[in-house]
Amino acid sequence: MTYLKAFLLGLVQGVAEFLPISSSGHLAIARNLLNMEGAGDIPEFFDVLLHLGTLIAVFIAYWSDIKDMVVEFFRGIRDLAHRTTPTPVPPARRLILLIIIGTLPLFAVLPIRKAVQGLGDNMYFVGAALIFTGFLLFLCDRVRKGRKTERSAGWTDALLVGVGQAVATLPGVSRSGMTITTGCFVGYERKFAVRFSFLLSIPAVLGANILSIGDAVKAGIVGAEVPMYLVGVVTAAVVGYLCIRLLKFIAEKGRFGAFAYYCWAVGVLTLVLQGIK
Repeated sequence: MTYLKAFLLGLVQGVAEFLPISSSGHLAIARNLLNMEGAGDIPEFFDVLLHLGTLIAVFIAYWSDIKDMVVEFFRGIRDLAHRTTPTPVPPARRLILLIIIGTLPLFAVLPIRKAVQGLGDNMYFVGAALIFTGFLLFLCDRVRKGRKTERSAGWTDALLVGVGQAVATLPGVSRSGMTITTGCFVGYERKFAVRFSFLLSIPAVLGANILSIGDAVKAGIVGAEVPMYLVGVVTAAVVGYLCIRLLKFIAEKGRFGAFAYYCWAVGVLTLVLQGIK
């Protein structure tokens, strides 16, 4: 690990985590280009910290929504204690329930988590997954614009978006791309599809880090490299926040096609270079 590698990996994480181009796929490609062959060659603790960096970006960008949900969560507990239910249910409380339902499909991935992570070392798989992500984004532009928000989205809608998030645990399949496009396919308003995608990432990223932190600590933390880790984390957080702002703007315009062409180009290039190697 060097400061330059830490910066580059933080940059890749910050850009690819939120733009619909797959952070796992790009990190796998970056490691390959930086001669870090395989997930074991990059400190596991640094992987955890990079994802926490982008999680900080989500908290900053959506602090208002998160604050409302925290308040509604405690109000909901109070209402349960008093056996009362407000009518209609406050939007922030419905959003909490939608996120809980959308997170459930991830539990199906837990038994095969290690096998899924191992696919990141297979550049053929990563390249093909990026091409698949491109097709999803291309189709998303051609779907009729929906109108559902947290006020009107159904539980089945949230579950389907959650299934998309579970599929996106495969390296090369973009989590944001999969959840945003699935949201658009089930009729979400585009801006809400983006917002729901990022808020849905909070329990997913926290859960993944909790599962990984034990292995990361066992693998060891190199004290001399901690300042380099911090460079990567700060880079991922700052770049991630800027990319969230960019994707919000793109969602308002309703065009993800440019990302589709990018994913196709990177996917094909990855396959070609791996074939030549």
